[in-house]
Amino acid sequence: MNPQENAELLAALMRQEELLKQLIASINKPKLGLHSDAGSSKIYCNRHNGSLWYTLNNSEASAINQTALTGYLRELKFEKCERRGKEVYKLLITIQADRPYILESGHDTHFAKSVLAAIATLTPQQLY
Repeated sequence: MNPQENAELLAALMRQEELLKQLIASINKPKLGLHSDAGSSKIYCNRHNGSLWYTLNNSEASAINQTALTGYLRELKFEKCERRGKEVYKLLITIQADRPYILESGHDTHFAKSVLAAIATLTPQQLY
């Protein structure tokens, strides 16, 4: 490469780096002010209320019509809690997307087993 081509390549790389910094800054910028998506959203993953997943608003089930949730896996844990007077274990999966989503499922459901099996197929690099 001649000096002219080197200089053009370096200038293009510097512009690209600046654009990347701007993109990262806009992604990491928190939403401020009044909006409807503050806080986390708990999603129940079972078919008890006629849909694959739903949220609860004042103890009333509200179906989620979307068929996919994309984001980053932030936390995976089992939690002991009480439901209908019995101690049960729930799988809680925290997904970071436009806001945190907490997916709750019984520890021994098809949903929980499928998610755990899918996570087990990921490489360490994908998990990172």
